[in-house]
Amino acid sequence: MEHKPRGRPDFILLFSTFLLVGFGLVMVFSSSSPLGLHKYGDSWYFVQRQIVFALLGWLVLLVLMNIPFSRLKRLAYPSLIFALILLVLVLLVGTNAKGATRWLYIGPFGLQPAEFVKLSIILYLAYLISKKGTHIQDFKKGLAPILVVIGIVVVLILRQPDLGTALNLLCITFILVIVGGANLRHISLLALAVAPVLLMLAIFESYRFRRLTSFLNPWDDPADSGYQLIQSFFALSRGGIAGAGLGQSIQKFHYLPEAHTDFIFAVIGEELGFIGIVGFMLVLGLFIMRGFVAALKCKDLYGTLLGMGIVAMFCIQIVFNLGAVTGSLPITGVTLPFTSYGGSSLLISMAGTGILLSISRENNRLRMENQKTLSTGR
Repeated sequence: MEHKPRGRPDFILLFSTFLLVGFGLVMVFSSSSPLGLHKYGDSWYFVQRQIVFALLGWLVLLVLMNIPFSRLKRLAYPSLIFALILLVLVLLVGTNAKGATRWLYIGPFGLQPAEFVKLSIILYLAYLISKKGTHIQDFKKGLAPILVVIGIVVVLILRQPDLGTALNLLCITFILVIVGGANLRHISLLALAVAPVLLMLAIFESYRFRRLTSFLNPWDDPADSGYQLIQSFFALSRGGIAGAGLGQSIQKFHYLPEAHTDFIFAVIGEELGFIGIVGFMLVLGLFIMRGFVAALKCKDLYGTLLGMGIVAMFCIQIVFNLGAVTGSLPITGVTLPFTSYGGSSLLISMAGTGILLSISRENNRLRMENQKTLSTGR
């Protein structure tokens, strides 16, 4: 069997990933050092763990980048089964923290199964939708099996509870079935059916209802439900145009909850100001654009769906996170890709990037073959 040479990866995508991961490590150290020193007697406590996952993430990225994305089809069902097992395990033996059971601990390291579920669902949906072809337009043969699986996964995640990840998965699913050619009438009816259920879930849980309403006017309850958002506003306003300087945040000194995780963007704004935020957003935007281009240029429907699912995962997380930090959306506890502290999130982000790079390599291989054919034809 003749071995086909692989194309070059998208070096802009690879370089932007390097910048984002490096910047994330710097900001994790800056935002977490007071908490690490206070709680563990070590200002490097959190960033040391993040570095471990960053190194592991680079290994995963390089491996996936060098595997043709078409071979990932065989992981569709095993990864889904593995994800379901993790979700059940976290409910049975997971660690409860702040009223939610979302973590499985292996020695000193904690894993968040919901993060692994995102990529597993994308692998599963990309394979299933591409396999169904035009049958995706038929509700019974196309959408119904997908909805059953997604429904089970979402219910397990809501049991933790983790509404942010559940919403993320639902958004990814809707995007992929639309890209896959599903009947828009079916999708519209499903959206109308799902919306009231999500609203009820939010209303009937008091803490969720407070989150949904407090972002509209956090000053109504500045000592409780509005406290975190108000501190975020203080951080962003203090940053001004040029920022207070790297490492000079005041809010990270136990004023802003989750300063190194969900609200790390507020610390970025405080320390680096509007200029730093713009620079960071430009690199993040470049990363998203190159991922989108790789998915769009892919000649294989499976590759397009896979790439679009991964890009959608990043975009939804970014929108949810920045929306929460700036008071534009309710707080959902969603991390900022590559930047927030969290080994599971970083690992999955880099695995997803490795797949995007694999897709870009295949695109470049086909482009080089076409150019060679044209030049030979002349």
